[in-house]
Amino acid sequence: MASFRALVLHEVGGKVTPYVQDVDDAHLPEGEVTVAVEYSTLNYKDGMILQGIGRLVRAYPHVPGIDFAGTVERSESPGFNPGDKVVLTGWRVGETQWGGYAERARVRADYLVPLPNGLSTRQAMAIGTAGFTAMLAVIALEKHGLEAGGEVLVTGAAGGVGSVAVALLAELGHRITASTGRAELKGYLEGLGAGEIVDRSAFSTAPARPLDRERWDGAIDAVGGTTLATILSQLKYRASVAACGLAGGSDLPTTVIPFLLRGVNLLGIDSVMCPKWPRINAWQRLARDLPLDKLDAMTEEVPLSRVAELAPRILTGAVRGRTVIDVKR
Repeated sequence: MASFRALVLHEVGGKVTPYVQDVDDAHLPEGEVTVAVEYSTLNYKDGMILQGIGRLVRAYPHVPGIDFAGTVERSESPGFNPGDKVVLTGWRVGETQWGGYAERARVRADYLVPLPNGLSTRQAMAIGTAGFTAMLAVIALEKHGLEAGGEVLVTGAAGGVGSVAVALLAELGHRITASTGRAELKGYLEGLGAGEIVDRSAFSTAPARPLDRERWDGAIDAVGGTTLATILSQLKYRASVAACGLAGGSDLPTTVIPFLLRGVNLLGIDSVMCPKWPRINAWQRLARDLPLDKLDAMTEEVPLSRVAELAPRILTGAVRGRTVIDVKR
């Protein structure tokens, strides 16, 4: 029987422990398409799963990895043929079923997106869920009136979503203010296109009043909590904030006044269950609009054997930009 190499989580006595081991093909989940995985990536949710936080995984042994990119080996779907390059992000793969921290994966055909022209599988995983989320946020802001040249705030700017958002928005002609708690990354963020860097403490306390001075033509927020409340009080008339994270908490200490008096928009961004055609459109936009030199500048590559040690670092905000996982190493 054929086998493949994978990072497998085992739960013993309530503790989750990872091992890199060989796994028989017979253990792969059901699905129409089997993919030879080339690269995966590291996202915040991966860190939670690797640490056994939040009970996101209910059945062990388990292969994590919410993203992967590779080549179709076998297909029972007319939409894909052996040799096709494909990308998967979301759909709770790596959470409710086995994921991409392995040399082989099997999934439903409608979970997969054809790799866009101009991107390699490695670059697709440098983007991953974080970059895909950033692109969905940019598209949502554009649909709600954001025009080139706008003053846009990006919070959590040194993280995965934030780094890609800064690079995308700068390439599209916006003026970017990047918020981060890591002052030492000022040069990194400026290299991605940020024109101004502000400390996250400026947004860490609840606004003193429901409406503050109008500052932002748009914002992408990966923090939530008081940060999001402060952004809402500072949005310009009819401007929008795309909310795509809760690193600072899930509460929202605000009032309806910004919505009623300034007509602002709070846009929720879900990348996990995003439907097929908006998903394909977002990947095509990434291939067209994301500068690949900036993507390379924000990306570190590590072997599969090192993934587990990075989990606590991404959960504490110590991982910069994007991390690509080479599942062959």
